[in-house]
Formats: sequence, C-alpha cells, structure tokens
Amino acid sequence: MRIAIDAMGGDFGSAPLIEGAILALKERDFTLTLVGDEQVIAPLISSDLKQRVKIVSCKDFIKMDEEATSALKRKDSSIYVAIEMLKNNQVDAVVSAGHSGATMSLATLRIGRLKGISRPAICALMPRIDGGQSLIVDAGANVECKPDNLYEFGLMGCEYASYILGYSKVRMGLLANGEEECKGNETTKATFELLKSHPYFIGNIEGNNIFDASVEVIVCDGFVGNVVLKASEGVADSIVYLLKKHIKASPIGIFGALFMKQVFSKLKKQIDYAEYGGAPLLGVNGNVIICHGKSNAKAIKNAIFQAISSVENNINDKILNALETYKTP
Repeated sequence: MRIAIDAMGGDFGSAPLIEGAILALKERDFTLTLVGDEQVIAPLISSDLKQRVKIVSCKDFIKMDEEATSALKRKDSSIYVAIEMLKNNQVDAVVSAGHSGATMSLATLRIGRLKGISRPAICALMPRIDGGQSLIVDAGANVECKPDNLYEFGLMGCEYASYILGYSKVRMGLLANGEEECKGNETTKATFELLKSHPYFIGNIEGNNIFDASVEVIVCDGFVGNVVLKASEGVADSIVYLLKKHIKASPIGIFGALFMKQVFSKLKKQIDYAEYGGAPLLGVNGNVIICHGKSNAKAIKNAIFQAISSVENNINDKILNALETYKTP
C-alpha cells in the first residue's frame, strides 16, 4: 500500500499534515511518500522513521487564493507531482489538504474519469444521531448538474456506503424541499424519475433527514451539498461555543459540567470533522481524498485510513460494476 501526501497545501503549513501521516504510519503498515519542499519536510521527521518515509521534493505549491486552473501549468507544484505519481501507478492513493479545486481539476484531467462517469463528485461524511454517518454526494465538485450526473452520484455513493462504511442495507434519498414526489425543481424531478427504479432509492428527503438515521446516501448537486456542509459545520461550532458560554456563565453551570464531561466528550467526537478525515473524490480513475484546509493531525490520519480502505476494497471496481448493473433507464 503506497500513499502520497501533498505535504504543502494546508492552512497551517506542513507540520500537522506530516504529524498526521506519521500517526497513521505508526498504526498501519503502508509506504508513505511526502511530496513537497524537502527542506521543510525533512526536519519534521524523526530519525527513527526516516527509513519508512520517502520524500519527493518540489518547491512549488498551489496557494488557497490562487485559481484552480493555474495548477495545470504548475508541474513542479506538490499536488501536481502527487497526482502524476498516482497516474503513473507509483502510488495507490493521494491525500491532500491543499487547494481542493486544484486537486479536483488535476485528478479529473490528468488521471481521467472512470468509464461511464460523466463527472466526479465529492463524497462528504455527516454525523447521524445513531452514531453512524450519512454521505452527501456531491458536496462541492459540481455546482450545476444534469439528472444523469445526479443519478451517477447516487450509484457511487451507494457503493461507498456499502463497501467502505460497511452498511448492509443502504437507503438513498434525493435532497429536495419536501418529501412528496412533486416537490423540487425541474432537475430534481427528472432525477427522481431516473432513480426510482434503483432498489436503494427511498424517494425525496429533506435536510433534517441527513442526521436522523433514516437514510445513508443523500444525492444533490455540489452547490446545494456544499451549502449544507458548511452550514452544518457552522451549526456544530455554534452549539459547542454556546454550551461553553452558558456553562461558564455561572458556578452552578461549571459544577454541573463536571458531571457531564463524558457526555460532552462524546458529543464533540461525534461532530468533529477530524474524526471523518476527508472527502473521497468519487468517479476518477484513482483514489483521491480531499481534506479540509484546516485539517489537524487527527484528520489527516483518518483521511489516510480512508484512502487505505478505498484501495483495499477496490471501490472503483465496485462503482464500475454498479454502473453496469444499474444502467441509466
């Protein structure tokens, strides 16, 4: 198992990315390749681990405020080099917390799409009240979609939920402004007609169903999916902030919180994005995990575990089989 990390692109520099990669290396057996400026990377690796870590040095990297399309010409950038390694079968997966648009563009154009997939999609994990996770597909790769695109997103999400998350029974819902078949815009109505023949499809769902454990896969375009994702992150952060604020407001609150420490710890873990690692880019002919720019070491470690699981379970082969089994009506 060979995993490449774009070691330059995160919001907080290389340190948390490399720390997370090393944490993963201590728990799982794989070959780690760190792509980036060797002068920055090498001092962050302890001497006892240097034999297990390969550094592919390149000076350039794509900054968050740069255009995604600029990555196509920046052949010495860390994400370009990492994607080229995946394309040339030098690694089995790439994990990046850098410029997500650059990562998606390079993965799509340099590696290519799976046969039968018109557009790749980001698959984001969301917490559920039962302790499991639901998947939003797409969470930001495609802001405008046709019904055929959404149909493919549903197929890919179901395969990921089955083989990576391990759900024995997958339920797929189409995100709309009501559960009734007549709700939604023209695109979602047309998508409903395509999806209703799929055995996993349960119909339209609403935003609250993302979290209530009534569905495993949520299908939507990237515009809606990204708004839902960012809004959910904001709500989670606000809840934690308000809890702390009100607890600290009185001695009784502080005293009561001592007895609730374990509960708060479980809540924080369940809504912490770092527990889920990153978002797989489904539909490209390789394994690519896109992480949040502010990812800490735990998030990178779990993203690497996601990448390993995707390779071990041959998720792309499962998607190709699903495309053959459930052809567009």
